[in-house]
Amino acid sequence: MSHPEQHVEMAVHSRKQSRLCMGTVVSIKVVSTLPNQRIDQALEKSFEAIQFVESMCTRFSENSPLRRLATRIGVPVEVPTILYEAIRFALEVAHWTDGAFDPTVGHVMEQHGFHHHYLTGDRVRPLTDTPASVSYRDVLLDEDKRTVLLQKPLLLDLGAVAKGLAVDLAAKELQQFDGFAINAGGDAYLHGKNEYGLNWNVGITHPVHKQQTIATLEITDMAVCTSGSYERISPSTANTHHLVDGRTGVSPTELVSCTVLAPYAMLADALSTAAFVLGKDRGMHQLAEMNLEGLFVTSTLEVHHTTQIKEFIHERAN
Repeated sequence: MSHPEQHVEMAVHSRKQSRLCMGTVVSIKVVSTLPNQRIDQALEKSFEAIQFVESMCTRFSENSPLRRLATRIGVPVEVPTILYEAIRFALEVAHWTDGAFDPTVGHVMEQHGFHHHYLTGDRVRPLTDTPASVSYRDVLLDEDKRTVLLQKPLLLDLGAVAKGLAVDLAAKELQQFDGFAINAGGDAYLHGKNEYGLNWNVGITHPVHKQQTIATLEITDMAVCTSGSYERISPSTANTHHLVDGRTGVSPTELVSCTVLAPYAMLADALSTAAFVLGKDRGMHQLAEMNLEGLFVTSTLEVHHTTQIKEFIHERAN
């Protein structure tokens, strides 16, 4: 006597882990029907990817490849692939924005007091002989040899690129799952559906009332990155935050927040910073040229956004 085949549906469940990486709390949530052990293994690989990018691209460690590069001026230096790609992309964005976004602002950031490691509190030793005027044009790349040549004494800051890159590499380790959400302190990537079978909701922090959101986006399979002047204030320079115009070394004041949606996090990360520095009008124009969507909050808390982002806005604060 034959028996009908039975179809057993596995229950969808979620697991979440958070760790301190790249100067922020990184949280990863996975939604899946797969066993917890399988999920935990993938989560571990995701955090390892994030920590690897940090070790390559941080300017806060004396022994990082990025910091060592700053000690070898005037000679081509072969650097690890991850660091090379981060620098290459940062220089591309600098070119797109005519230097408003510029990764050579590391010395400016240190002058403004951004020179302590977030875990140890140790201050990195300042580099000497940094000229008053450097730009992305002083960095030369050799694609074939994968070398970087610094033509002047300068320090690269990849803070607007590396975190997005880390999120993208972490996401690659999680593609096997039905859904996942990576949130790295304003840089997020969302895939699939949440545990309720819905798209993910991403709240954009209110620049003044930080426990509230100024807007909520409903998205899937894309990155959302926010750059805000309220995140890190200079401990030593008045009216200065961690977002500076590469052409002037001064922090812009027109905007307090800029959010960008993009297919991957490194692009959204860099463009949220670039659009913030460019300001509302030029920032919107830059995003339109690249077919990206963005939401801008001015210093008077007016909210402006690109046309197509309306389809993603789930809720706006009154």
